[in-house]
Amino acid sequence: CIPKIQGTPNTRPSNHKRRKASLWRGNSYRGRHYHKASTKKTSKMMGCRRLFLLSMLLAAEHHGSTEAFSTMSIAPKSRRASTAIASTVENVFEQPSQQQQLQDDLPSVTSAEESQSIQLRSVDKDALINTSIFIIAIATVVTTVLSVDVGITRGWTAEEIALRIPLDNWRSYTNILSMAPIETKAVTSATVYTIGDIIAQKTEGLDIGKLDRGRILRSALAGLIGHGPMSHVWYHVSEDFFDNILHLHAWWDFVPKIVVDQLVFGPIWNNSYILLLGIMQLQKPGQIFGDMKRSTIPLLISGLKLWPFVHCITYGLIPVENRLLWVDLVEILWVTILANEANANNSEAQPGDDDDKDR
Repeated sequence: CIPKIQGTPNTRPSNHKRRKASLWRGNSYRGRHYHKASTKKTSKMMGCRRLFLLSMLLAAEHHGSTEAFSTMSIAPKSRRASTAIASTVENVFEQPSQQQQLQDDLPSVTSAEESQSIQLRSVDKDALINTSIFIIAIATVVTTVLSVDVGITRGWTAEEIALRIPLDNWRSYTNILSMAPIETKAVTSATVYTIGDIIAQKTEGLDIGKLDRGRILRSALAGLIGHGPMSHVWYHVSEDFFDNILHLHAWWDFVPKIVVDQLVFGPIWNNSYILLLGIMQLQKPGQIFGDMKRSTIPLLISGLKLWPFVHCITYGLIPVENRLLWVDLVEILWVTILANEANANNSEAQPGDDDDKDR
């Protein structure tokens, strides 16, 4: 006989009456109510605990220590749940790491391919530039040589043209040489040193696209401002010394001229060449003089293998004004040897300076 709480239709019972009614319903209702409440509370606590374990496992996975949670003092079911969660977390973290590794490998392959394509494009560009320069230079020389008799060849046969072109070019060269000897010899030496350095680089195994244009330009300038003017002065001074001072006019007077040339002018010019190249490369004075000391004796010995035989013709048969042209023709071979020697010295001296500058 549990009393019912009476109230007006539009009025809810007060809290006091509801508590009083709950006391009259007995312990069984309270027990059921408490059991339901405690069950809900326990389930909420377990849910919170699982969320806590999951967050801790995520943090442990981030720091690389998930095994520590499998030995925690928790219930067996909770321990099994935590182990399962740990394995799931490991799988979740393992898959992105593998994907990340694949993504990291892909840019490296792509960058390697891009660098290779850039290198190929640069080589093709250098090859195009070098080839264009050579074609223009050769076309200019051929046009100048073949057009020496333009306007006066009407009625000439092919044999007459072929005979007159070399003779008229030689006559034109001697006229220019007599009017401007130093400038003509300077341009001649610059041309020869350019050809010699190109040959030297080709003997090193470089393709046309890998030729060092800066090195070729430096050799050309060395011939232009060094060898041409210096040779002009030397041949006139040497001839004046032996003819007017020593009065040597015998048939064998070329022998002392060759000896003096090899022992005096040879080392002077070889060291001047290395000095000019070092200045144009902005090398330190110590490095330049070190290269000169290392190269003096080897170049002198190398010169003795070639120049005594060449100078038998130079000082025995060739006139003074034309000696440089003859020597320059032979210089193509000698400049190849000289450029290789200078390049070898520069390569030996640069290992410690590779981070500072390039050749």
